Amino acid sequence: MSDAHHLASTPGWPEIVRKIRARTPARILLQRGAAYTTQVELELRAAHASAVDAVWTEFDLQKDFPPDFIAQWELFQVSSQAESKSQFLLRPDLGRRLSDPAKRLIAKRCHHAPDLQVVLGDGLSVTAISMQGTALFPLLQQKGRALGWLIGQSFAVRYCRVGIMNDVGELLSPRVLVLLIGERPGLATAESLSAYMAYCPRSGHTDADRNLISNIHARGVRVEDAVDRILSLASHMMALKVSGSTVKEGVARLA
Repeated sequence: MSDAHHLASTPGWPEIVRKIRARTPARILLQRGAAYTTQVELELRAAHASAVDAVWTEFDLQKDFPPDFIAQWELFQVSSQAESKSQFLLRPDLGRRLSDPAKRLIAKRCHHAPDLQVVLGDGLSVTAISMQGTALFPLLQQKGRALGWLIGQSFAVRYCRVGIMNDVGELLSPRVLVLLIGERPGLATAESLSAYMAYCPRSGHTDADRNLISNIHARGVRVEDAVDRILSLASHMMALKVSGSTVKEGVARLA
């Protein structure tokens, strides 16, 4: 029996505590004495090791995605201006800009001015993009096309930060850009994916001009729900011709 399941079902605990423990992977309200139990300590060490691996693993499109998946979607890989994982972690600014070879390849292979442009980025968790991307990406493409939208040619970016959306926007001029990127891992999971979104992203845009759906993983936001939320927000952005802090997801879903 896992520690979480044991604590959630401990008969001596108040019902509210058991309900909280059953609904979250966070290590809260742990039953302990002067120190964590051996089981909890081992789980913490394993979670920390998974987080470190997720950050330091090198992203490789051919290694991290199935060959038939890459072929079906004609995916290709480019890089930011960061030249190594160490530089990427020490210089976030380089991860926000496309390299010159990347710009040339994207301009050559991608459609200009699509309704929806989807980009895959490693971010701070290669585990997240490889685990969630294969399920979320096809569903997003399928449902986007069902809405009658022109979907741009997707690609993957190694050493990717969120700000790279501005460079992609300047190159391709999409109405809405969706960046699927690995979140900074914590001790609850290293598999959490984020979907950053922007209407007509361009130079000078900040996080205030973007919207975010985060915590996409098996114990967080389900892939199917994330896709519906992404498309709902994208529709709202296209209608209002804006994104960011003025666009509220609850209003978008009602609309």
